Amino acid sequence: MNSISGHEVVFRGFNIATMDPNSAEIKCELSGEPLGGLTQQLEYGTLNGTAIGVEGGKIKWLALERELDRNELTFAQTVNGEGKLLTPGLIDCHSHLVFGGNRASEWERRLNGCSYEQIAKQGGGILSTVSATRAATEEELFQTASKRIKSLLGEGVTTVEIKSGYGLDLDSELKMLRVANRLGSEFPVSVEATLLAAHAVAPEFQGNPDGFIQHVCDSIIPQSAESCSAVDAFCETIAFNLAQTERVFERAKQFGLNIKVHAEQLSHTGAAALAANMGAISADHLEFLSDHDCATLGRQGTVATLLPGAFYCLNEKQKPPIAALRENQVPIAIATDSNPGSSPVLSLLLMGNMACNLFGLTPCEAIAGMTINAAKALQLDQTIGSIKKDKQADFATWHVHSPAELVYSIGGNPSAGAYKLGERTQF
Repeated sequence: MNSISGHEVVFRGFNIATMDPNSAEIKCELSGEPLGGLTQQLEYGTLNGTAIGVEGGKIKWLALERELDRNELTFAQTVNGEGKLLTPGLIDCHSHLVFGGNRASEWERRLNGCSYEQIAKQGGGILSTVSATRAATEEELFQTASKRIKSLLGEGVTTVEIKSGYGLDLDSELKMLRVANRLGSEFPVSVEATLLAAHAVAPEFQGNPDGFIQHVCDSIIPQSAESCSAVDAFCETIAFNLAQTERVFERAKQFGLNIKVHAEQLSHTGAAALAANMGAISADHLEFLSDHDCATLGRQGTVATLLPGAFYCLNEKQKPPIAALRENQVPIAIATDSNPGSSPVLSLLLMGNMACNLFGLTPCEAIAGMTINAAKALQLDQTIGSIKKDKQADFATWHVHSPAELVYSIGGNPSAGAYKLGERTQF
């Protein structure tokens, strides 16, 4: 029998969706009795009548509540769930939260018949946000991004990836990365900063994409490497080709940075397979992904991050190949893609609903996509994404009874509060 000290914070009285596929094998810390098998919702790793002990910001143990009572154990603090649902803290693994201005006028133009590609070729799209972002001060960018991140935190998000990519010069890209990292230091959220300098050809290099990629490789990546954990690139007909994308990734790997890719969104380029074969942790968008690409992602262990907000806002018709992703056992993540143009979205729960209704994911797949698989897309699944001993105590609590309810309803916010490293978030 293991002993449990009285110095922990204990969470009890919750219905727990661990999102751990091996939850049925977890044993009570006190009695050794299996915790799993107490419910029919094993796909969510659901545990009832189970308490979580937290100490030092980590999950120290899981135990049957009746065993705590039987042993008359007391704790430094008890958080009583009163029947609420507890899940891992949500993870938004693809966002562009830091930017200047907005693109409401371009959205209106699209509704009047102008395509996303046409707007981009006319100097709109990403480049219009580049101008606004370059003109904004660092403090202005922080203040506007703060409002956006608060919306995500209010829905139980405890980790968010934030990309640069609206600066396209060294000083502006570094400015964006500093803002992203500051958000992580001033709010109760972990921020993974990603360099997306290869987002579009900078104005200074118009007509010379190879020259811009050389600048990214020679200057921006080396001088940004200490401010980010990953490098991303947009491989598309309106952005960069395969050879240019490969150069960016090769340079990123020289600095020990993870690689990610915007791929197969508007057309099939082969970028997802290229990135996967180079060790990418995720390939994102993927509407035009082929069955062969799915096999490559599955073989290489690359996460498929789906972004239904962009699909919806651009009124796209081509859907990601969900059946082929399943067949090849590719982990599927879901994210907001929050950005000023193609996905002005600040609700991860809504993206979970859209992933189900538009792409055909099951509710369990959608919730896994916002927890354990989102953690895999950031290479953080050993520390966050599921309720498991020794992982971070990042929790979201909800005024619902079953996990499926989180992605069932549209509008309204069922959040009952979130906990970062075991402490209730305040912002």
